[in-house]
Amino acid sequence: MRVMGVDPGLTRCGIALVESGSGRSVTALDVDVVRTPTDMELAQRLLSVYTAASHWLDIHQPDVVAIERVFAQNQVSTAMGTAQAGGVIALAASQRDVPVRFHTPSEVKAAVTGSGRADKAQVTAMVTRILGMQTKPRPADAADALALAICHCWRGPMIERMAQAQQRAEQMARVHRKRVAAARAVTLPSGRKGTGS
Repeated sequence: MRVMGVDPGLTRCGIALVESGSGRSVTALDVDVVRTPTDMELAQRLLSVYTAASHWLDIHQPDVVAIERVFAQNQVSTAMGTAQAGGVIALAASQRDVPVRFHTPSEVKAAVTGSGRADKAQVTAMVTRILGMQTKPRPADAADALALAICHCWRGPMIERMAQAQQRAEQMARVHRKRVAAARAVTLPSGRKGTGS
């Protein structure tokens, strides 16, 4: 499975491509950081991020895109820019029928380091170790994009199986409710309809 990991941002947007092998083996195929100047108009910055993501999607053809889920931050404008960057990347993927999955920062940290409270240095160190890299990926946005891709390689199949099981359970529940409703609608020998009691 080829996973494009994205650490969204307007100033720096980390993008990485990781391929999973057997078991928990993963290989980094490419990593980059898309930068946009802060004095550029917002729409142009988003277009730059969208264009770079589109290029990556067309060149690398990932099976899935894993994007960090944005939570409220102290600086609202930063959170908004991050969410907007993630949104245009999700749009680019969806236009190509590439599934998009979102992972919280704590899910990514837990998957890569074993602790949902790990700091950036710990995440970078583990990403370097897991991928067998000679040097640490820089800047942190690149390491975070790699971590997102690794997280999805390891957690994605389980999440998909759980979603499929949930869908089957919901389908079975609908069938059961229909059967119960049909049974209740059957006229009882006394001429009354079933009440379910």
